Amino acid sequence: MKLSIFPYLVQKEILENIKISNLFLLSFVSKNMKKLIKTSQITRFNSISHIVYDAPKRPVTDSWSVYIPFMPKSDNIMEFTERREETEDDYFQLNVSGKIMDLRLSNQYQYPEAYFHPSEKESAIESIHNYFLDFFGDTVEYQYVENYKEFIPHFPKLSLCLSFWPGNLGRFINIQPIEEYLASSPVLKRICISLQSQQLFRPESKFYQTESITLTLYIRLAHDFLRHFQGRQAFLRCDEYDVPSFIGFINRWKSGQECGNLEYLKIKLMQNRGFRNELPKANGVKYIDESKTPPTHTLPVVYKYGDFPNTAPIISHSYVVRKTDNRVASVAINRDRFYFGVWDKTEEEFLRMVT
Repeated sequence: MKLSIFPYLVQKEILENIKISNLFLLSFVSKNMKKLIKTSQITRFNSISHIVYDAPKRPVTDSWSVYIPFMPKSDNIMEFTERREETEDDYFQLNVSGKIMDLRLSNQYQYPEAYFHPSEKESAIESIHNYFLDFFGDTVEYQYVENYKEFIPHFPKLSLCLSFWPGNLGRFINIQPIEEYLASSPVLKRICISLQSQQLFRPESKFYQTESITLTLYIRLAHDFLRHFQGRQAFLRCDEYDVPSFIGFINRWKSGQECGNLEYLKIKLMQNRGFRNELPKANGVKYIDESKTPPTHTLPVVYKYGDFPNTAPIISHSYVVRKTDNRVASVAINRDRFYFGVWDKTEEEFLRMVT
């Protein structure tokens, strides 16, 4: 079928019904085809908030999946893979932002797979990223998800989401090289890390500026972490944390002493111990009448992954108010979990949402 013989509206309708992975591949046919796709799919592309480059989770694979979060993985846009040896597979070559690359179609999913030699990794990923920037636009947030390794790209409009696990770096994590890496890098979008020693990052570390942190603490350091955290969302797993510690954090937040940018905090105890809700004993905790329904606190997650686009909802009759700006935070204790969700509302605005 020759697309150019149809009127523009028919062309647009046809393209609307083509998977994004196929549109991406079709864009290489010609400059005019690429321009047609971009102009006819503006609304569709504007609905894309994130595109994720998801690095391999196992050493035996060297393929990065490129996909739009919360869409079926079978509709990946593409994959790019290190190829250490020449093979007999049926590759074809395309010009990707000025770099000639080998591609083929996935036999199982029919999306394009790009291949490059490890020595060309940086230039290949940069070319792929530049092509996405031109095709989908720079209003999309591009997230690079990777276990911490020697090579981490620093490209324009690319947010880094890194994992630092003992399995990657030995039995115990040596914080010093991570400190040095963070000091020379842009502020990360997300960090996922497990700490098994009593050492935390220095108070001035960029670690605490990360927008979203998933942190496992095997020792009682949650207080020290929260005292320095400047990001938006924190998901903690702790071996020890109790109600008085949670109340202490609430009081420091109320006075404006810590976590001024915090939007959402979840603390889960690894020992699965249940707690009685002792919030009524805390000074300054306010309550919505039990006969009324409190508003539900939930936010888009900073790190776009899996089937969960939003934070776990907090529906609580308990709340606190920050003295410095009258902002409200919903607070809850649910068995072995502590929840803290900050509203972009004053107390008066918050109470108007109660039904």
